[in-house]
Amino acid sequence: MTSVVRGAAVLSSLVVFLAVAASRASAHVKYVTPGSDPVEVVAFLVGALANPFNLAVLGVGGLAVVATGAAYLGLRPFPNDVRAFRRVLASYDDLLPWLLRLAVGLPLVGAGFSGYFFSPVVEPAAPVFVRLFGIAVGFLLLFGLGTRLVAAVGLVAYLVGLAVEPALFLAFEYVPGFVAIALVGGGRPSADHVVASMAADDRTVYARIDPFYRRVALPFVERTRHLEAYVPTVLRLGVGVTFIYLGIAQKLMQPGDALAVVSKYDLTAVVPVAPELWVVGAGLTEALVGVLFIVGAFTRAASGVAFLLFTTTLFGLPDDPVLAHISLFGLVSALLVTGGGPYSVDSALHRGDAGVTDANTSPSPTNGERGY
Repeated sequence: MTSVVRGAAVLSSLVVFLAVAASRASAHVKYVTPGSDPVEVVAFLVGALANPFNLAVLGVGGLAVVATGAAYLGLRPFPNDVRAFRRVLASYDDLLPWLLRLAVGLPLVGAGFSGYFFSPVVEPAAPVFVRLFGIAVGFLLLFGLGTRLVAAVGLVAYLVGLAVEPALFLAFEYVPGFVAIALVGGGRPSADHVVASMAADDRTVYARIDPFYRRVALPFVERTRHLEAYVPTVLRLGVGVTFIYLGIAQKLMQPGDALAVVSKYDLTAVVPVAPELWVVGAGLTEALVGVLFIVGAFTRAASGVAFLLFTTTLFGLPDDPVLAHISLFGLVSALLVTGGGPYSVDSALHRGDAGVTDANTSPSPTNGERGY
């Protein structure tokens, strides 16, 4: 009961923080629209929820989600198929570092060439340093050279930038991305893997002249190896916070901009419902996905819903900057591989399932496989 109370307190604090941050940060929808006339939040929500049809649609949708989850937990259909599915995804654990490097490195390179700092809404007046930073850090991560150190530098740069420009909270997924990369290292294929393999072989000349591998890199990896099991937890929390922020702060708390997107792309012609229902439905869906990630419930299913949301955005909004979403695409893909990990509802539910092998219980790769 204590853990439940603490969890509720954390979620409540998070909602309050996001509501405050919404008043200072630029909305995600500004990627595709210059903005709109301000709409009073309380009046918008009261008006949207006062409509019996809107309320019925949201109520039926919520009940359907709860009923589906309860039915799955009660019936546990196709157990062997589910076990095989989890086992196959968990077998990709050795590719996790490479996936994380792509997820963070690619958008950073794009940000560097485009001249913005992590998020398209943050474009410094003198972008030379920003360009060099994004290109250098992005390519080093893609190449896998000095991976842990580069990830730490990127994390510090993001946090410093966030303290100066709160709009960077829109790219908060970089935090779990950098932390996860710092924990798992470069993996394979990477330059770090090549260098580590050569340094670990006493027969090579390089092994005798490398002053870094045995004195610094290897001890660091050994001391932090136990933390790799918490990578799924880090990813869940970071991605979950991002989704809640997008759903609550960027849609429900700024309905004017969200309504402008619905109008610009005539989304009511795709699904003939009121624009207010579009905004509230999208906001609540993203917030629900975020909560599922944070508590680690149905993590892989939530990742599938996230993929659907991303795909709809990318193909439905033709002028949306694709690079701005690659990081979330990659991190959600990583959660498909790892599952919920430690401190998750999924872990508690699956603990008694025989034959289930999650990423957090699979053997840890060797030093040569992870690299520096």
